[in-house]
Amino acid sequence: MIFASSAFGQAPQPAAIQNIPSLGEHFNQVDTTGTFLLQDPKTGVLKGWNPERAAKRYIPASTFKIANSLIGLETGAVKSVDEVLPYGGKPQMFKEWEQDLPLRKAIEISAVPIYQELARRIGQERMAKGVASLDYGNMKTGEVVDRFWLDGPLEISAVEQVRFISRLLTDKLPLKPETLKTVREIVSRETAGDTVIHFKTGWCTATKPQIGWIVGWIEKGESNYPFALNIDMADLKDAPKRMEILKACIKSEDVL
Repeated sequence: MIFASSAFGQAPQPAAIQNIPSLGEHFNQVDTTGTFLLQDPKTGVLKGWNPERAAKRYIPASTFKIANSLIGLETGAVKSVDEVLPYGGKPQMFKEWEQDLPLRKAIEISAVPIYQELARRIGQERMAKGVASLDYGNMKTGEVVDRFWLDGPLEISAVEQVRFISRLLTDKLPLKPETLKTVREIVSRETAGDTVIHFKTGWCTATKPQIGWIVGWIEKGESNYPFALNIDMADLKDAPKRMEILKACIKSEDVL
């Protein structure tokens, strides 16, 4: 592995965000509170809604599967995204998680037990070094290697999520180029008009309110726009609001 040193322990740097008040209406229409942030890849300008919340850290939940995949491949804990990992045989929240899967499929259906197995194979020491090298949020991996992104102490802000995705897209993370390319390829995608949304969702149930995430990048023409969105959720019924708000935001003329 070629993990390099990063800004260990540093607080997140303040970010100047171009606030677009009209985007707030998309959150109001589905009766939720949240934030949306997108970066212009040419200028580096951050624009979106609710900059105060965009700077606040939350538990990343399954959005961490992107980083977990990177660390797993880089350390050799998994040979490839097509190597099948065991789910463990125990009942799961969703029946589709009750199967052995490769990362390529596991990230698509957000299979928690597969990524917990990957984390255990990585191990506590290598995981801590990997998360720090990626400068991922507060970089706290705690003492439970297969739960820290679900229950804490790991936390990350929308601003930091956008910066992480930006570095993933531009090969600026301290990992092998083939690792970055492979993970970019397995992230889910959905076509919306003349854009392609590359995304990973997350649902943190360890806090009140629960937090719903969707992070990734918008592909339009020759450009890729990193984004992050999070909302307050009461339960799983609120999950569709994440993509609904995202699509509404990127349709706004002031965004892309």
